[in-house]
Amino acid sequence: MRSFGPQLFLFFLILAAIITLACGSPTSPTRILQTVNISPPSGEGQAQFTALGFYEPPYAAPVVLTATWGACYQNEPTTEVTVSSAGLAQCSAGASGTYTVFGSAPSGAHSCPAILASCGGGGCQVAGTAQLTCP
Repeated sequence: MRSFGPQLFLFFLILAAIITLACGSPTSPTRILQTVNISPPSGEGQAQFTALGFYEPPYAAPVVLTATWGACYQNEPTTEVTVSSAGLAQCSAGASGTYTVFGSAPSGAHSCPAILASCGGGGCQVAGTAQLTCP
């Protein structure tokens, strides 16, 4: 009679490796987005902004985020500045003054309310801001 012991052991070893790779190792840390920096910090008329995320535990370098973009004037949403999904902000005709451009992204935390404040952050969202001056 033939013994399947070594083959069965190898099968379970491979199965355990596949499950560990698919689900993540129990010792792999969950990274939580701590801060978002918007670069450049300011622009005039039209500017291309980029959102950089800083996590805990940290990655080797900041992560370029796919952010949710928007603009505010004195902490209220505005339509005088538009921001594309890629972070390109521009003043509308007739807009005048300095506006806040924000980029926000989910924190990755498991216990936070899913609320997005009118000007970027709040709840599970972490936001960074920059300024856009319209002539």
